[in-house]
Amino acid sequence: MSRILVIEDEPIIRTELRRLLTRAGHDVAEAGAVPEAAAEHALDAFDLVISDLRLPGPPGTDIIALCPGVPVLIMTSFATVKSAVDAMKLGAVDYIAKPFDHDELLLQVERVLREGRLTRQNAALKREVEQTWSPGGMVGTSPAMRDVFERVRKVAPSAATVLVLGESGTGKELVARAVHAQSPRAEGPLVAVNCAAIPEGLLESELFGHEKGAFTGAQAAHAGLVEAAHGGTLFLDEIGELPAPAQARLLRMLQDGEVRRVGATRSRKVDVRILAATHRDLPRRVQEGLFRQDLYFRLRVVEIRLPPLRERGEDVSALARHLLERSSRRMGRPPASLSPDALAAIAQHPWPGNVRELENAIERAVILADGPLITADLLALEPPGGPAVDSIPPVLEEADFPLVPASEDPRSPDSMEEYFRRFVLEHQERMGETELARRLGISRKTLWEKRQRLGIPRTRA
Repeated sequence: MSRILVIEDEPIIRTELRRLLTRAGHDVAEAGAVPEAAAEHALDAFDLVISDLRLPGPPGTDIIALCPGVPVLIMTSFATVKSAVDAMKLGAVDYIAKPFDHDELLLQVERVLREGRLTRQNAALKREVEQTWSPGGMVGTSPAMRDVFERVRKVAPSAATVLVLGESGTGKELVARAVHAQSPRAEGPLVAVNCAAIPEGLLESELFGHEKGAFTGAQAAHAGLVEAAHGGTLFLDEIGELPAPAQARLLRMLQDGEVRRVGATRSRKVDVRILAATHRDLPRRVQEGLFRQDLYFRLRVVEIRLPPLRERGEDVSALARHLLERSSRRMGRPPASLSPDALAAIAQHPWPGNVRELENAIERAVILADGPLITADLLALEPPGGPAVDSIPPVLEEADFPLVPASEDPRSPDSMEEYFRRFVLEHQERMGETELARRLGISRKTLWEKRQRLGIPRTRA
């Protein structure tokens, strides 16, 4: 179902066009003039604009400049070669004379829409090729990964909502991309959103769009990312970070297939499949009142759980070789190989950062290597449990942290996470993030990542 805007000042012709296009399965909006269309509609949300050439006020060709990227089909009863040429010079995709044959118009509309879809697909593919994705690829033969592949194969052809679970760095976005690529929506857009990366005050507007004047700074109507995914798939990464108001809007969209922009009085139909992912314990967040139970059940139609790298056995070595080949090729280096001591170090490392950590280690080794052999020292892996005790900053001395009993050495791998949690909760009311990070001997980025992984909210700005 494509969205088409018809701009025609004759009500009879406008009604006839709307009925014809609606019967053909399109979602049709109307306007009587160019200023009316610009004021009442977000023009970038349409797949096609059909406009009469002669209208009250500005000519129909003026709409072309107002909706860059949206194909415009010009129609007129004054069918002359000159007017056709002028319209095409201004950017119209085609030209049709009135009175028009219904079948001819529908064929022309379908051709323009098909060409528009191909253009968008090519642009999306180009963006994807230009990007470097963090996870190293869907590589693996372990039983856990075979189960993941089988679930992807089964769920992809359906319209079911999918919830992908797994630790940070396990490749949840790759699973979402695999589901989309194997689905009937593969020709449509895949829009990926990291819910934790958008400020809470802007999240609703970014996801669901807003109308002009909906809030300070909203100088024009804006189609949200949900509408941008129309006809395709919306991947909501870190869904556990979605604030309560956005959760309610998302639930409404899943239930009714409609989205209402911030500040709008009317809802819009959308055709979007939702894939979501999180490293959070969502049932626990439901119990804590941080996540809606009804939304959780709506998202969890099919669940795909990605295993951490430490549970994937021989997959780790195979994935390391795959990443080494990819990194060498990307950096223009000759083919490289992993030495026996490097393979042993990779097999013994717990990989708390999962595939992302492995990829970073391989890339670092390729950069530092003087030859085609990657050795263990080039990987520079920390020993299990983190840095050696001697390298822990003085700020972690027991005397500095009376909240940790003497029997619970904070340097112990088993008590580090609980120690981190208790220290942050105890001191965050009187310390800023910079001071907390300094006292813990870590960077602000590491502090933020550990907060996210352990579910420790900030109470200070």
